[in-house]
Amino acid sequence: MSDASTQVFVEHRSLLVGVAYRVLGTVADSEDVVQDAWLRWSKVAPDQIEDPRAYLVTVTTRLAIDRLRRRQVSREQYVGEWLPEPIVTDADPASQAEVAESVSMGLLLVLETLTPLERAVFVLHDAFGFGYAQIATMLDRTEPAVRKLGSRARRHVHDRRPRYNADQSTQRAVTERFLAAASHGDIDGLMAVLAPEVTLVADGGGKARAPLLPVIGAHSVARFFLAVAGRLEPGQSARAAVLNGEPALIVDRDDGKPIAAAVLSIPADRIERIYLVANPDKLVNLEIVVTFERSGGGAL
Repeated sequence: MSDASTQVFVEHRSLLVGVAYRVLGTVADSEDVVQDAWLRWSKVAPDQIEDPRAYLVTVTTRLAIDRLRRRQVSREQYVGEWLPEPIVTDADPASQAEVAESVSMGLLLVLETLTPLERAVFVLHDAFGFGYAQIATMLDRTEPAVRKLGSRARRHVHDRRPRYNADQSTQRAVTERFLAAASHGDIDGLMAVLAPEVTLVADGGGKARAPLLPVIGAHSVARFFLAVAGRLEPGQSARAAVLNGEPALIVDRDDGKPIAAAVLSIPADRIERIYLVANPDKLVNLEIVVTFERSGGGAL
């Protein structure tokens, strides 16, 4: 393969990872799909590809759909709740609102309820701005069929997607109060920042200690986090972060390796939903800043 061909792939790699992650919800699967796309790209003659970007997105999307279909079968054996793999995102105020809409935990979980084709169409059209005619070619479907898939997906997402988050200063203040209260065993402080019907959804994947069912209610969630704080070993600590465009906490071992991550949904001045990921397979990429690229070429 020529250096020019390799450079073309490198230029589009972040876009491909972004598409795959939104379709699949895990970095590991996304990286595998993009690697497979690279192998296919390496076997074609670039001068025969009229639009390399469209070709690479097509290959990546089709591979992601195939993997998603296979994963849906194995999901039945998953232990407890399944959550998307958290990713580190840009904390810059200029881009955070857009990122939160694009890769938020709440939205990704709604996308999990779509069919693979509906999800792919929604991601390509709403997240990356591809036209329905182009998506139809990518998915080998008619344009009317793709429009119908997109319309159905959009209605489904609109009916179920979470509310917008509070402004960043409010999110930051609530997160800091939550962290301080948990660290000091202050149940009243925790109750003050948790909405009465707050819900905690945890994903241990059978590989880490985590509730198998959602924990509902401020008092129950507060007691859970006090118990977690009480079990921290010497050297383990929690730190604030921005994951999936939302405020979050990461618990690290003394060697800096993450052992849990909690993404906080704060639509007003209290936490209404907490997504706790403890499955070690979903924490390996937290030290890597994952960026995504839109159709216009700008990184989110």
